[in-house]
Parts: sequence; C-alpha cells; structure tokens
Amino acid sequence: MTVDLSAPVRVIGGGLAGCEAAWQIAERGIPVALYEMRPERRTEAHVTGNLAELVCSNSFRSDNWETNAVGLLHEEMRRAGSLILGAADAHKVPAGGALAVDREGFAGAVEAALEGHQNVEIRRQEILELPGADAGPVLVASGPLTSASLGAAILERSGVHALAFFDAIAPVIYKDNIDFTTAWMQSRYDKEGPGGDAAAYINCPLDEAQYEAFIDALLAAERSRFKEWEKNTPYFEGCLPIEVMAERGRETLRYGPLKPVGLTNPHSDVKPHAVVQLRQDNALGTLYNMVGFQTKMKHGEQKQALRAIPGLENARFARLGGIHRNSFLNSPRILDPLLRLKAQPNIRFAGQITGVEGYVESAAIGLLAGMFIAEEMAGASARPPPPETALGALLGHITGGHLSGGAGFQPMNVNFGLFPPLQGKYAKRQRKPAMARRALDGLAAWLADYDSPKNAARLSSS
Repeated sequence: MTVDLSAPVRVIGGGLAGCEAAWQIAERGIPVALYEMRPERRTEAHVTGNLAELVCSNSFRSDNWETNAVGLLHEEMRRAGSLILGAADAHKVPAGGALAVDREGFAGAVEAALEGHQNVEIRRQEILELPGADAGPVLVASGPLTSASLGAAILERSGVHALAFFDAIAPVIYKDNIDFTTAWMQSRYDKEGPGGDAAAYINCPLDEAQYEAFIDALLAAERSRFKEWEKNTPYFEGCLPIEVMAERGRETLRYGPLKPVGLTNPHSDVKPHAVVQLRQDNALGTLYNMVGFQTKMKHGEQKQALRAIPGLENARFARLGGIHRNSFLNSPRILDPLLRLKAQPNIRFAGQITGVEGYVESAAIGLLAGMFIAEEMAGASARPPPPETALGALLGHITGGHLSGGAGFQPMNVNFGLFPPLQGKYAKRQRKPAMARRALDGLAAWLADYDSPKNAARLSSS
C-alpha cells in the first residue's frame, strides 16, 4: 500500500492526545492535518489558544517507574519517542518525586515542534461533524470538552449514549505572598524527584483546632450552581472537589491530600495535625498550585476559606478553582482493541474522551492511536502492545477490560491493578519492581518489532 500524500490523516483536537498522535504519525513520514478550534472558539476551561494547554494541575504525577504505574507509563512513552514526555522533561520544575512542568514552556515546546514538522499542518477551525466511511483515517481526540455539535455527531454515529463526569480545577497562588515564618519548603520524606529538588513543596501546617475550623468552612461554603445539563452527573473518584471529600468524613482530608506524614516543621517541635501542600507551577517559581484542592466553591468563599490556612493569610490568587463537566465514551462497547469505532472503522478515538483519566494517560492513548494509524497506512497490521506493559494495560481496560461489557464504565488512571498478575511468588515490596521490569522487557520486544529500524536504534540508546 502506498501513502496518498494528498490526503493527510485528519486529527481532531490539539490537546495532549491529539498532539501526541499527530507527532507519531508525522514522524513516520505520513502527512497530518491537526484541527484545533481554539482560539476561534474557546471552551469553559481553557485560558489560551495554545496546543497542549494544561487545564488543571501542572503535574504529570510520579516519575518513579519501578514502583508507580504512572511513572512506568512515563518511561514507556519516553522509549516510544513521545513528544509530550520529551517536552515535559525539557520543562520540568521541582516537585519532589513527581514530574511537574512549567505550563507555558511545555505547551510552547509542543506547539513549536508540530509547527516546525514538515509533515504537519495545523488548521485552526472547528469540526462540526464526522467524515464518512470513505474519508480516510480520522482520529478524534477532541477531549472531555468536546463541542456540542461534534458530540452529537459522535453519538449519532456510535449509536451509544456517552457518559460524563465532573473535573475540578485547583487554585494557583503567588509565592511572594506566602508567609514563610509559618510555611516551609520540603518534599515528603525529603524525596528528590525529576526536577532535582528535595524541598520542592511549600508546606502549611494546621493544628487540630485550625483543621477543624477549616473543615467547618469547607462544609459551610457556598458552591457554584450547576447548569441544567450538568445535574445528576457523577464525579470522577480520582478528582473529587475538596469540599466533597470533607463531606465524606472529617478525617478524610487528613488521611488524603492533607496528610502530615513525612514532613518536619522547622518552626515548631509540635507535629502538625494536617499539612496543606503547594507545588511549583511555573519555571520561574513565582506560582504554586494547591495540591489536591480542586474545588467548586464560589470564588469569594474560596478566598475566605483558603486565607484561613496558616501561611496563606495574605495569599494572592493567580487562578481560583473552578469546575466543568467532562464527557467520555462507553469505549468498551463502541471501540475495538485498536481504538477504532466499531460502527465506522476509519474513525479512531484517543485521549480523555475514551475514558482514561490524567494527562499522561490521555497522551499515551494518543501515542498508540498514532502508531496504529501509521502502521496501517504503511500496509501493515497494527498490534496492541503486550498487556504486561503500562500502555497495553491501559488500552486493555478501555477497550474491553471492564466487566459487564462496559456497563458502569468509569474513567481510570493507570495502576498496577490493570496489569496481569506475576507468575511465581514475590515479596510484597518486590512485586511492583518485578512488574515494571517485565513491562519494559515486553515493551522493548514490541517496539523493536513494530517499526524496527527507528525503534531498535532508539531502544539500544535508552
């Protein structure tokens, strides 16, 4: 099969998944038209018109591939030549054991790479409907904020109702207004991460009385009202608003994002009852976001509640928290194992709309979709990665790993629970490293065989 250079692959959506997919296709010599409706049409959550804008946190979470599934996914994507992980590594900021990035530098690097690629054309326009079965390969990576018109077209073509959940945004604070006679810099357990700093987080301690008062404020705060179309939509359990967590029990936050373990307050010999952490949000180190503080409180209520936290009494907010609805497909029912729409196989889906949760997971599915399209355009049969890999485990979950054929399907972060169990006996602390090593061995074989000349060379240099 020869590639028709006059008919590029169409990728709809310039988020992490769409950008990653476009890169993977273009790097294999196939022309791509990447469609992004911003800035011509904005969404409720985006601030800029940039490709690969990070809407919520600036963290890609843990970078430890030996003991953390998302860290393993990082490593697998690096070895597969990921544009998103390359830009993240180039623009990382201190965040303990996590990989966090400067938002503007990261998005700028992704956009510049695609703009400079000879096989990529970026088209700033909204796609209102899906092409027909004779239109050639199309990848829909329109994200959780897919426009109403395109969403209706997807539902009409798939014949299955989509689901939805809420995703909340955490506040971002200017560092120069934080009181460091109360707060201090330290990573949990003094752990040094990919940003190279063992004191990457700002920590604000609360004693028991302050913690109880804070919980009272969260429970009493007035919250933003939902639009009619947002009512009765479930939250994603991995991204609950902080006030919703507080409603589940007064100790929930103290054993969650406000846990005081692994931290030593240099200002006091008394162990904190709870600790609020802030993570660097930009390369200059002028902005910090509140870890785990996604919220739907009204802005005035947010300011009042958050400024009651010791060290944040004079806080200035670069961005207050908010909330929006995210939509996703019932992927186990409507997609095949290669992310193709069963009802129309020339259309694929990737990213958060498929039911993965998280920046890295979204980009990972974009990476796979791009590789699958390129392989088929070259006349070969695309193959999923082994289920023992993080990429394969995540793909397997959204395309068929869920029980009951997709009934009750919910968004999922990558985790070791999605991987096939190990053969043989391992001590508890040895299981995750063993699964990670097994994954990288399986990935090496898959990549070397997938498009052997390029990937074999890449693997030998890893």
